[in-house]
Amino acid sequence: MVKVLIAGGAGYIGSTVASACLDAGISPVILDSLVRGRREFTEGRTFYEGDIADGSLVDRIFSEHPDIYAVVHCAALIVVPESVADPIGYYEANVAKSLAFVSHLHRNGCDRIIFSSSASIYRAEDGSPVNEDSPLAPQSPYARTKTVCEEMFADIAVAGPRVLSLRYFNPVGADPKLRTGLQLKRPSHALGVLIQAHEDGRPFPVTGTDYPTRDGSGIRDYVHVWDLAAAHIAAIERFDSILAGPERSIAINLGTGSGTTVRELCAAFNDVVTTPLETIDTDRRPGDVAGSYTKSDRATELLGWTPKMSLEDGLRSALDWMSVRDELLKN
Repeated sequence: MVKVLIAGGAGYIGSTVASACLDAGISPVILDSLVRGRREFTEGRTFYEGDIADGSLVDRIFSEHPDIYAVVHCAALIVVPESVADPIGYYEANVAKSLAFVSHLHRNGCDRIIFSSSASIYRAEDGSPVNEDSPLAPQSPYARTKTVCEEMFADIAVAGPRVLSLRYFNPVGADPKLRTGLQLKRPSHALGVLIQAHEDGRPFPVTGTDYPTRDGSGIRDYVHVWDLAAAHIAAIERFDSILAGPERSIAINLGTGSGTTVRELCAAFNDVVTTPLETIDTDRRPGDVAGSYTKSDRATELLGWTPKMSLEDGLRSALDWMSVRDELLKN
């Protein structure tokens, strides 16, 4: 059985990738500090609690699992406003520790890294579609940490581990089997805030209404987290064929190819709930941009991957998860 180390495997994306691995006959080994991840998401899975920068721990993992085939690196802090308030903490967690981590991986002979990157690195002032060759202009410390990591890994890949950087657009939803989902009770991203507002019976704040989009609200490419997980399985299975030549690193966008504005997201949400959600217009948050969506075919060409689930599927599964979250998670 193929074995994969998932750093940050107790978080939202990492735990969902781990579930998809299990369903695909791949054995996940989880490494997570539990700073943001949840211990409950590691139950029944091989789990090491600790930091990705801890060289002795990484050495022990490879000593005990010398057959690890690849590493999925999902460990990061991801909240845009928090990164504006604490840029030092974000560069430490996302860049410095990633550098230490890849050094430990290289020392242990690991040659395959799948890196969780972000579409927030693109220039996204006008809400237009982007592909992997579009200009980069990250607008927050969080986004810049992802840019720096991609560039750092590309340099390292010349003489070290090969790297596939998967640039996520906006994940929504939960594992269809409801093994995992959003770990935070009050997530800061649009859908999490939207669900919380609906539960609390208060208006949802549309943060920014003067963007150059079709209705003035920000635009995003909402992709089901289970589709994202499927892309990781494809990346694991096709890694060597994708990076078989002289190229040692490559980036791949993971999105639906469709842009959805915040107002359209709210309308879609109201289509899947019985009690309509009200909205209220507010100012932009620090670090926010108009947004973008992908027009790339690279994921289809290289991974053989296209998303299968709709925005409404994502909204329904997110609501299903939130209905059981408090039973599965202790706080």
